[in-house]
Amino acid sequence: MALFFHYLSLAYLLHGIALTLAVTAYGLAGGLGAGIVLAAMQLSGQKGLAALARGYTVVFRGTPLILQMVFVYDALPHFGVRWSAVASAGVALAANEAPFIAEILRSGILGVDRGQVLAGRALGMPGRVLMRHVVAPQAIRTMIPAFGNEAVSALKNSSLASFISVQELTLRSTQLASSTFDFFSVFFASGLLYLVLTGSVSLLQLGAERVLDLDRQATGSMRGLARRLRGAAWWRRPRDLAQPAPRATTPEDPSRSCGVAIDRQQRAQRLASAPIALELRGLSKSYGEHRIFSELDLRVHSGEVVALLGPSGSGKSTLLRCLNRLEVWDSGTVLIGGHRMGMSPGGVVLGPSAVARQRVELGVGMVFQHFNLFAHVSARENIAGPLRWVLGWSAREADARAQELLDRVGLADRAEALPRHLSGGQQQRVAIARAIAPRPRVLLLDEPTSALDPEMVGEVLEVIRRLAREEGLTMLISTHQLRFAEEVADRVVFLAQGRIVEEGPAHTVLHAPSHALTSRFIRVMAAGQLSGAPA
Repeated sequence: MALFFHYLSLAYLLHGIALTLAVTAYGLAGGLGAGIVLAAMQLSGQKGLAALARGYTVVFRGTPLILQMVFVYDALPHFGVRWSAVASAGVALAANEAPFIAEILRSGILGVDRGQVLAGRALGMPGRVLMRHVVAPQAIRTMIPAFGNEAVSALKNSSLASFISVQELTLRSTQLASSTFDFFSVFFASGLLYLVLTGSVSLLQLGAERVLDLDRQATGSMRGLARRLRGAAWWRRPRDLAQPAPRATTPEDPSRSCGVAIDRQQRAQRLASAPIALELRGLSKSYGEHRIFSELDLRVHSGEVVALLGPSGSGKSTLLRCLNRLEVWDSGTVLIGGHRMGMSPGGVVLGPSAVARQRVELGVGMVFQHFNLFAHVSARENIAGPLRWVLGWSAREADARAQELLDRVGLADRAEALPRHLSGGQQQRVAIARAIAPRPRVLLLDEPTSALDPEMVGEVLEVIRRLAREEGLTMLISTHQLRFAEEVADRVVFLAQGRIVEEGPAHTVLHAPSHALTSRFIRVMAAGQLSGAPA
């Protein structure tokens, strides 16, 4: 036992640990750099680069590390490339680790919900901003365990450097045991030293996981607690847009109905003279041989609310994504405020980063069917973050705007909650607040209630109702809620079979449709809604 403890502190073995750590560090650092390049090549969308990266992966994952080390140390000198034994081991280990690390990076990035990426693009984030603030923070959290495993594997694989005469821990242990014939004590001490090294890596991994634990951050942050207390604002009563306005249960007064009709007529006259906010000219879109819609023409006036109706699969969501260039259409033109979406003033097709800037400049906001909140940040940061990242607002200004909007949608006391701790209706209200935070001119809403439980539909629709009345936004809303469309929309556009079948004043289209397809759709939908189901 005395010899065992003697070997644990023997300088000869401790120097071997230093060489082991040096080879491992070279391998992991080089592997991470090369892995980032390989992952980027595979995610680039360029077939040639992706094929080259996959070829590298096949070769270096399919051959033993020993052969790679021998090749670097013994074969490369014949081509004039010479390194020391330690450097050769580090280079070979890095080349071997690169494809494994690349797959960890690639899987982490691809594992981030695509809806969040789509939401980031809709908010005007160029690729680098999206990667930095949305994708990378979430991907890193999922990659930490895999990186921990890979670091332990690299540490153990460094022992193969002994085959090219690197005096690392395993080789020195073997030499010491051969000279003393005390194999048990030497290798037991060597094994314990390796265990300490790998255990240290595991502790670092657990520490990183703890630091990046979102739930721990949300509950343990004193700053977050202070914000929650401020947001709750128990000393004042916030405006809660989530609570539906009381509705009369008595029969409707005929004079009131007449007043509503007069108001609608006056509003229609005002909108008719308003400038065009959004215009489609001959817009067509197909996926392969499947035509989604063809030669669509539509004009929406500034301040007008248009409800887009149609059966499932009629292309409503695709159309909305085309309007802000989240989808590329086949032919036709989209004009926002008179500017061609996706095109420069000179008629040149814009790249992704330029389109992101254009969305911000033209003021196009979007609310998605499945909320698409950024899962790694609070409700407040979902609103304030994009204002800082994209528009360059100060933290104080962005936080104030976020708090104002959360107050307006009735979620001031949930400002620090993560999206997964919110109900579906609350998440959609945060998504609406995020979309209107930069004060867009045009707001696109893609089935904002279809992913909600029936009891949550009313609260979200009430928020949209009040926004339509108070903000004066130009809105294009894809919805199946007929009562909501009648109450909020100025005009209804019915899309079916790849074309606009019918459009007109909301009350007229919903109660006296002129086309058989519109009539059948409204009759089917009304059976479950206008007969008493909540809007």
